[in-house]
Parts: sequence; C-alpha cells; structure tokens
Amino acid sequence: MHISFLIHNAYGIGGTIRTTFNLARTLAERHDVEIVSALRHRDAPVFDLGPRVELRHLVDIRESGPDGADPAHARPARVFPAAEGRFAQYSELTDHRIAQHLRRTEADVVVGTRPGLNVHIARQTRRGPVRIGQEHLTLDTHSRALKLALRGAYPRLDAVTTVTEADARAYRSRLRLPGVRIEAVPNSVPAPALAPCDGSGKWVVAAGRLARVKRYDVLIRAFAQVAAERPDWRLRIYGGGTEKAALRALIDELGLYNHVFLMGPANPLEPEWAKGSIAAVSSSLESFGMTIVEAMRCGLPVVATDCPHGPGEIIADGVDGKLVPVGDPQAMAGSLLSLINDDDARKRMGRAALAASARFDPDRVAGRYEALFDELLACRRGNRLRGGLHRARGALLSGAYATKDAARAALGGVRTA
Repeated sequence: MHISFLIHNAYGIGGTIRTTFNLARTLAERHDVEIVSALRHRDAPVFDLGPRVELRHLVDIRESGPDGADPAHARPARVFPAAEGRFAQYSELTDHRIAQHLRRTEADVVVGTRPGLNVHIARQTRRGPVRIGQEHLTLDTHSRALKLALRGAYPRLDAVTTVTEADARAYRSRLRLPGVRIEAVPNSVPAPALAPCDGSGKWVVAAGRLARVKRYDVLIRAFAQVAAERPDWRLRIYGGGTEKAALRALIDELGLYNHVFLMGPANPLEPEWAKGSIAAVSSSLESFGMTIVEAMRCGLPVVATDCPHGPGEIIADGVDGKLVPVGDPQAMAGSLLSLINDDDARKRMGRAALAASARFDPDRVAGRYEALFDELLACRRGNRLRGGLHRARGALLSGAYATKDAARAALGGVRTA
C-alpha cells in the first residue's frame, strides 16, 4: 500500500508533526509511505523520520529557497479556507502546488493532517485514492465559518478521523457527513528508550506551549500551596511561548523563584519526564493530550484538568492519575499533595500509568489505521466492480455488445452472468 500524508510544515515543532512522524515511521515498516510538507522553512526536520519514509516539500520559504519571493506567494489562497488558523501562510502558490501534487499522486491512500489541507484533499485529489481527513484539534474549537467550509468539502472524503471519541461524536451528530466514515483513532507515542522513573525524584514536571489555553498560571498558583506544605518539592515547566514573561512575573510575585522553573523547550522530552515523579496538566482545553501519554509512557502518574476532550479518555481517575476541575488551583494543589505525601500511591499509580499507556504504542495505532485503510480500499474496489458490472449489463441490454463474452472481455474477465 502506498500512503501519502499531507502536512502543514514537517520542519517545525508540534504535536501534529510528532504524531504524524510516529505513525508514518511505523507504517513504513510494511508499506510505501511518504510525507509531503506544504511548506519548508528550515533545512532539516526536528523530529526523527527514520530511513524508510520519504519526505518532500511543495513550497520552499527558506531564505535561500526559491519560493519566498514568488509573486504568487504574496497573493491569498483561494482553496485553503480563509477561516482556517493557518490561512495567512497559504497563497495562490500553495494552492497551485498542492493541486498539482494531488492530481499526480500515485498513492492508494492520501491523508490530510489539518482542516485546510483536508479541504484540498477533498476537492483536488484525482479519482482513485482513498481520501482521509485527520482532525488534530476539535470541532468545538472551529469557527462557524470554518465549520461551513468543512461541511461543504468533507462529503467528498472517505473518512474523517478524530483523536478522541468525544470529538468523533461531535462530528457524527453536528457536522452531518452522510457516507463519510467517522472514526476516533488516538495519537501514537513510542516507548521511550530509557528506564521509567522510579517515583523517588521530588519533581513535578509539565510541558507544552506557554500559551493561555495551557493555564500554567493555575498550576503555578497551585504549586504555591504545594511549596508551603512540602518545600522540598520543585516544579519544572518545559516549553516556550508568548506567556513566558507573564508567568515569570507570577513566579516572582508568589516568591516561587526557588521552586518553579521555566526550562524552555526541550527535545527530546523523555529524559526530562523521567527525572520527575508526577506530571501536571492544567489546560482549559486539550484536543488530545500528547504530553499526558508521553509522561505516562515514562511511568509518571498525571494530575490533569478534566477539560475537553482528551484527559478524561486517557486517565483513569484514581488508578493511573487524577482528574481535577478546570481553573481550580486548590483542587490541583490537593491532588498533587495527595501523591507527594503518599509514596506508595504515587509509585503504584506510576506503574499503572506505564501499563495503561501501552495502548498508544505506534504499532497498535498503526494497526487501527491499516484496518481502516484496508476496509476503505476494499469498499472502493467493490464499488468499481459493481460499477463495471452495471455498465456491462447496460451495454448488453442496449445491444452495444453482441454477446456476453464480448462484455466479459471488455471488463477484463469479470463474470457478467
């Protein structure tokens, strides 16, 4: 099977890139797999793609690249939806290059990885390949204008995959895509190439963009309560973003400069998770929760807000982690302290987290995608066969063929009895 992924920018950093690389690398053990990057802004990708996956780009916007100064790249896109969050980075040039790629692709399956690219796949892929649109965000976070654009284009897809069951239910009930398969398939996270944490380190670890949606202000306020009771514990937050200055000011205001540390981005993150004993997620929204699974794969129990959509589908509350209300520093502090003050519970939940996280192994997730691709390809072949039989029977009835043998020959040997 030839599988082609279309991604926004394979040379950046982010959860969609990471999980697409994980999936492609695993599928490439059994299939012919490529990743096609709409844009390229640096010389080499950040994440490891392995030796079997082909990576290529369509528009090169590096300083040394040929496309940044192209006049067509200064004119707005017409196919990529204007309501999509990345619209400003797309252009008449990307419209043309993506269309050219999709008309010429020899793939059996074409997979888009964000709404705007899914629209391209729905409208511009040549007849033949199975068309899949992945949703790495959520339907609830899309504007009304974007939902209307998706409702107009997505009926041409064969399937839409979401990363949570909650979002799959939203697509089935609210977007109404008759004939389009809607399936929830989680992101994949490989097992780290290091020993899991032993639960003895006195560190709470968090990771992700320093953005308002991550609500690190809630986590820092919670940790002020933790530090007051257990001053021997510390908090490390990994990531970069626009909220760094505000968070630094809050740390100083609360006198936590010896307890809370903004560590900046880290890649890979596994060694940093393994140094901790508890992971914390304070977001107001998580479309999935890659950092939750990454921490669990390193043997950490996770204290997370029970926000839409991911944490509640990943964490078994009280078994391999704890779920707390959104925006409640006191509840977050209480759950953190319950694990800090109970060594046995912390280590038991860490072992449970490690075991439960195996369901997100790339082999298992890739297997689910393979099953979906196989079913859709079989359906496509069945439709072609039925279409050929229908045309042959019509020809027989109209007298266009003199005999059934002639009709059978026109179908390449398909029986027409």
